Amino acid sequence: MSNIDNLFMKEALKEAREAFSKDEVPVGAVVVHNGKIIARAHNQVELLKDPTAHAEMIAITQATNYLGAKWLNDCSAYVTIEPCSMCAGALVLARINKLFFGAEDPKTGACGSIIDITNNKKLNHRIIVKKGILEKECSLLLSEFFKRKRKIESAKNN
Repeated sequence: MSNIDNLFMKEALKEAREAFSKDEVPVGAVVVHNGKIIARAHNQVELLKDPTAHAEMIAITQATNYLGAKWLNDCSAYVTIEPCSMCAGALVLARINKLFFGAEDPKTGACGSIIDITNNKKLNHRIIVKKGILEKECSLLLSEFFKRKRKIESAKNN
């Protein structure tokens, strides 16, 4: 992993921590174009009562608005966890060039864990994927969040 990849993933982690502070699943994403962050987002599913309000979806919209284009060919996305099928599909449709993610998601990951939408030969675009960027930090944040959730649920039930 390069220092620049770690730097951008640290920015995605800042977004994930923001989501954590708002009781959202702590996922953060940034989109980079020509070495500059042009979009940053975190999950807002609970806030917006919208199952599609994932960090990646919001970041894609911000990036296309910033560039005034529907394609993100010259862009890279940095996401703290492996994107789900919805987000991986949106990244393919947006034609993002590269995807870097931190933690793998063995339950819903669609970039190689349970399915690989990002490199499906039947689709018209494939994404260069690099996983494991600051994996420990990304995984720890998610673990802390769900541990806290279970503790709160347990307290409610007692």
